[in-house]
Amino acid sequence: MFRFLLFSLIVCTAFCSLAEAQEKKPQPPFQWVSPAPKNAPDYVQHKTFFSEANKAEVGYCILLPAGYDKPTAKGQRYPVVYWLHGGRPGGEWKAIKMASYAKQAMDDKTIPPVIYVFPNGGKLSHYDHGDSKGEQAFLELIKHVDATYRTIAERSGRAVEGFSQGGRGTGRYMFKHADLFCSAAPMGGGHQHEKRISESEGQESETLTISPPWNNTWDLAKRFAASGQQQPRILIVDGDADFNFEANKEWHEHLTKLGIKNEFIIVPGAKHSATEVYDAVGQQVMQFHVESFRQSGALKAK
Repeated sequence: MFRFLLFSLIVCTAFCSLAEAQEKKPQPPFQWVSPAPKNAPDYVQHKTFFSEANKAEVGYCILLPAGYDKPTAKGQRYPVVYWLHGGRPGGEWKAIKMASYAKQAMDDKTIPPVIYVFPNGGKLSHYDHGDSKGEQAFLELIKHVDATYRTIAERSGRAVEGFSQGGRGTGRYMFKHADLFCSAAPMGGGHQHEKRISESEGQESETLTISPPWNNTWDLAKRFAASGQQQPRILIVDGDADFNFEANKEWHEHLTKLGIKNEFIIVPGAKHSATEVYDAVGQQVMQFHVESFRQSGALKAK
């Protein structure tokens, strides 16, 4: 009996150690231009631009609508959705699965032609931190995209969206750069971490401090509410099985109390997964941006 218990303990310890090692599997080193995955979709283009803020070439992926290059479309301009990836560090391929939803919707003509751009968020995804200027790279990317492609190069023709770290980034950018976007869809963001930054003088964790400390989705909302600026249309989305769900619910209530109009879609049973959320309500999210573009005048009303 003792030998059996000892053997079981050894097996359990080995299994737990293996699981822990897999959980702590090191991330590949950050690169401003990420290599394409083996299963990269052929309908997405991988491009770079030079970032003055980072003194480096920075990668991005772009989905152009079908027919963009046809001679008959030469005079047509398109609205743009910027899709911010989750996770740290950043990489322009990290959210590329989401391109398939947009492509299918355009192919099915359930949404009109729209350009989708997938940025590289930098070493600390969507922050300027140390020598990695993720936010500055994003602002430079917008200028590059407007100069390179036939976009509607104004607020009325831009939307920002993201999940997890990208949901947090969207929540910050839509207030800091409200002059750039008419529509925003922060999804699955860890707003409890943003709240901790607000309440702890910028400290997100024992090893990470965000500067300036007001650069968080709670304080930026307060500043925005007091600014009198025109707000983008805001759609918060999260699954009720996501570990970030309660924080999203609380943040939605925070915005509402501040007088910031927003909608909140709760996805029953969806965990912390952008694809689970999009499988359920992706069409609603895409249509939300389309309606924003229509209300702003970038797209014709139905």
